[in-house]
Amino acid sequence: MNAYFFKPIYQERIWGGHNLGELFGRKPPEGKKIGESWELVDRPEACSEIESGPGLKSGTHQNIHTLWQDKRIEIFGTNAPDLARFPILIKLLDCQENLSVQVHPPPGRGGEPKTEMWYFLETKPESLIYAGLKKGVTKEKFEKAMGTPELPNLLHQIHPEQSEAMFLPSGRVHAIGGGNVILEIQQNSDTTYRVDDWGRVDSEGRPRALHREEALDSIRFNDFEPHFTQPHGERVLQCPFFTVERAFIYPGEYRVWNSDHSSFQFHFIAQGELKIEDQVLKRGASWLVPASAESYTLEPQGEGAELITIQWGK
Repeated sequence: MNAYFFKPIYQERIWGGHNLGELFGRKPPEGKKIGESWELVDRPEACSEIESGPGLKSGTHQNIHTLWQDKRIEIFGTNAPDLARFPILIKLLDCQENLSVQVHPPPGRGGEPKTEMWYFLETKPESLIYAGLKKGVTKEKFEKAMGTPELPNLLHQIHPEQSEAMFLPSGRVHAIGGGNVILEIQQNSDTTYRVDDWGRVDSEGRPRALHREEALDSIRFNDFEPHFTQPHGERVLQCPFFTVERAFIYPGEYRVWNSDHSSFQFHFIAQGELKIEDQVLKRGASWLVPASAESYTLEPQGEGAELITIQWGK
């Protein structure tokens, strides 16, 4: 198959767990609370290494950055922007405890701006997310509540369910509650301003750093009670940075994907299994199809599959 498979980069987090191994049949590092798997990333501190793909020579160590430098139009399409690095970062999150209350800065507010989206792969009945503010919350009221138990009560709280999605434009204050496993698609940024960390400390009794002044300068204080993204047909979300589509592929159905050479396609199996040529890919598998690739066929296995596709924003 004319596609690239990448090695996941696992990240230990204080709020992580063991779901990424149990749900997706993987083998992350043992004895650690793995909170994130970076599925596709091109950053100086972490760059996705190619596990298999067309033209990969034995003994070489090619990665997404070498593809971006050497084969940008062929792999990533005619819509690929003129940037130093591939500008989308795709992660899996295993949130077994609450993540910090945080915000990512809009452009011009310091750091790297980050717009992102959560797609829920697993939830529990008691799981929550926090996104935006409750109606009527002002900057003054929010600032007064910082560092107190009152702060979560000012945030918009929602119970997510499997296959729902939440859009998080930069400037939207948010937190992920425990019990959620999420596919996160975001701008290639690692700037996070923490507002509150639920009084949590590390194994040595030290709290994580907070960035309250930067957060107050970044939060959109007119962002009240957002809803889950409502898909329009197969399209879950379209924004300037990425487009996310979803397909439910049922038994006996073949799905042929065509490319107009404008964009790569990054696929992730959210549920079920798919056969591609002579290869069966299971839940949690992901792969990148070059913009120049020919059409190919997907054959669902068992009860079918749920497939997420990510490409350039339009």
